[in-house]
Amino acid sequence: MSDDREFMSGNQGTGSALSSRGGPRGEFVYKALLDGIRAGRILPGDRIREEDVAQSLGVSRTPVREALQHLQARRLVEMAPGRGIVVVELNTQQVMELYAMREVLEGAAARFAAQHALPAEISMMREFLDEFEKAEGDPPRLARINNSLHRTIYEAARNRYMHEALNNLEDALSLLQNTTFSLPERYGSASREHQAIVSAIENRDSEGAEAASRLHIRESQRARLRMLMNR
Repeated sequence: MSDDREFMSGNQGTGSALSSRGGPRGEFVYKALLDGIRAGRILPGDRIREEDVAQSLGVSRTPVREALQHLQARRLVEMAPGRGIVVVELNTQQVMELYAMREVLEGAAARFAAQHALPAEISMMREFLDEFEKAEGDPPRLARINNSLHRTIYEAARNRYMHEALNNLEDALSLLQNTTFSLPERYGSASREHQAIVSAIENRDSEGAEAASRLHIRESQRARLRMLMNR
């Protein structure tokens, strides 16, 4: 966050809630910071001061230091010369690398989902497709529905290690902030891509599901690159 912005505004008094969970304070602070990054309350380039976090969450600086070390190990924060710890700002090469990995993992998740998805999960995917159709023109809502659809596919894949890797990748992608659905042309193509993925899963077409998912991520990458070039 910028030097003059208060840490996690609107989240004061969280310390007692953290303590009530009974978990290690370092893990507690880590989850609070991670939630802030995911929700966009803590933005790329924002500085994170140990003393601000400790005061906001009602903990000492030791668990804050532990949490920041964990975030740094996951490449979500980094040391900036003369500023201290800041949230990572991804460059174009890093974005390319993230999407390349996302294509592989999401493709595999769709393949496994075609093999293992329960009828109730496929029905839920169909519901998300319907919601997506109704959310045209509302980028934040489209992004939320999109995330819910993808998470349902992750669950349906029945592979805990892949699910963990995809969750970690999602956290890195949250550093990008703005959704590709802010591009007017992205809605229609994404809707068609989603339909193709879910239809292949429903038909138990593993190869088709993987191919459709990988195409979807490549198109998302192209949209992201257009956004980066237009900044």
